Amino acid sequence: MTQRIAFIGGGNMASAIIGGLIGQGFASSHIDVVEPYPEAQDKLNASFGIAAHAQAGSFLDGSDLVVWAVKPQTFKEAAQQVQAHTQKALHLSVAAGIRSDSIAHWLGTERIVRAMPNTPALIGKGMTALYARPGVTSEDKAWVNEVITTTGDYLWLSQEAQLDAVTALSGSGPAYMFYFMEAMVNAGVSMGLAPAQAHQLAVATFIGAGELARASTESPEVLRQRVTSKGGTTYAALMSMEQDQVKAHFVKAMQAAGLRAKELGDEFGGS
Repeated sequence: MTQRIAFIGGGNMASAIIGGLIGQGFASSHIDVVEPYPEAQDKLNASFGIAAHAQAGSFLDGSDLVVWAVKPQTFKEAAQQVQAHTQKALHLSVAAGIRSDSIAHWLGTERIVRAMPNTPALIGKGMTALYARPGVTSEDKAWVNEVITTTGDYLWLSQEAQLDAVTALSGSGPAYMFYFMEAMVNAGVSMGLAPAQAHQLAVATFIGAGELARASTESPEVLRQRVTSKGGTTYAALMSMEQDQVKAHFVKAMQAAGLRAKELGDEFGGS
């Protein structure tokens, strides 16, 4: 990849993609970043040798790809500053909730791809769902694939509305895993393990179960049943969860996340 890539926003997700690109041999000299916060600027410089710009300017004129890694509530304002410099570029947005209709209106282009990544992208283990507007070419999509592959796996969607569900499932998903990991560590400590021991066991269990699910052709339901003997220890734990309706509450919580993703688009999108 020899094109110029500009990042609007230089936080964690931008850093994950930048790190992946540089790790695959992309030159940092071909990367521009607009990042107003000095602390984030210093981090980009220390990590990648990139001197970020505090605001948009003519240096963006030569951008081939613009990656939007801004908060939903600041997208419109940032777009107003960038729009005049990037109408010929392909745009890739990782901003939660902001729909492509709004982005197209603000930027004056149809070459827009929306993405919903997650934080394991920081270590190259991310999962990103993607949606392309009709104005995006097959060559554009191939380029997006090349960029996103540096952070992990990806999945193309045919309907933009599905991104709200993706946000609830995999976008916010790492937080759910950490939440359950917290509970497992707390339970282990309450039963006599040292905190470090409980942490090691919980983390290894999540990693192992995830890899087993990835390697298996069987559903999570079947995998669960294979380690659940009626009357045994796992059965006792799962029956306790069923009595407390843990699964139903978990589904309800994810639906709340999906609804909030839709609300973000309603709240901060539009003209």
